Amino acid sequence: MHRHGYQGRKFHRERDQRRALVSGLADSLIKYQSVETTLPKAKEVVPYVEKLITKAKKGDLHNRRQVISKLHTLESAHKLVDDIAPKLQGRSSGHVRIVKTRLRRGDNAQLARVSFVDNLNEAPVAKAAAKPQTEKSPVAKTATSKKEAE
Repeated sequence: MHRHGYQGRKFHRERDQRRALVSGLADSLIKYQSVETTLPKAKEVVPYVEKLITKAKKGDLHNRRQVISKLHTLESAHKLVDDIAPKLQGRSSGHVRIVKTRLRRGDNAQLARVSFVDNLNEAPVAKAAAKPQTEKSPVAKTATSKKEAE
């Protein structure tokens, strides 16, 4: 049998089980900002999360409801739209990365860590504000120091 035109991985599961698996992994990734799973599952969850982030960045009611329908918990959907998406506005794509970690002891499966590229714990910083400000001119420094001396 040929595989022409078939997309995605089956993971030896039925359709509903596959959808629940990917949705659950995406939910955990948003909740904990990092998740370790097998490499094929990681490769399957990344495009799913990327599409959710794109919808969350728009932030209107329709896209918020679509994000809610694709995740398991309402809490993680609101966290994605309200907390995570605004911090990722400076990036147009490539929000999530896959890093191979180790081989699982029991079955020697390749494990991988899926995480966000940007550090979400830091406050969002605009690119213009992140640049170091130029120092005051020497004339301005001496004028302010004279005023302080008086």
